[in-house]
Amino acid sequence: QVRLVESGGGLVQAGGSLRLSCAASGRTLWAYAMGWFRQAPGKERDFLATVDSSGGFGDYADSVKGRFTISRDNAKSTVYLQMNSLKPEDTAVYYCAAAFGTSHNPDEYRFWGQGTQVTVSP
Repeated sequence: QVRLVESGGGLVQAGGSLRLSCAASGRTLWAYAMGWFRQAPGKERDFLATVDSSGGFGDYADSVKGRFTISRDNAKSTVYLQMNSLKPEDTAVYYCAAAFGTSHNPDEYRFWGQGTQVTVSP
């Protein structure tokens, strides 16, 4: 089992930045690829970014490419999502998740955090 806890969400003005953290406990995080997703009210959960177990490969959704950066510190069992140039449409609950390989598909992620709210005001 892997327990994931997100933090770092909050209220920010458009154009601002936030860094989300996802701390893992239980089995060693380094064994898993990690992903970030978000879900706005009334919408499906959308893929944002994924990183492989070593941190050497990352991939992004087109909607956040160039604005968001995923990274990980396996020594701290923590994954990060740096979000820059935030827009009101980025408002959502943000989730981190663990999988056996990088993927855009949420169904391939085995463990999920509880989510952290990000609100971007105009």
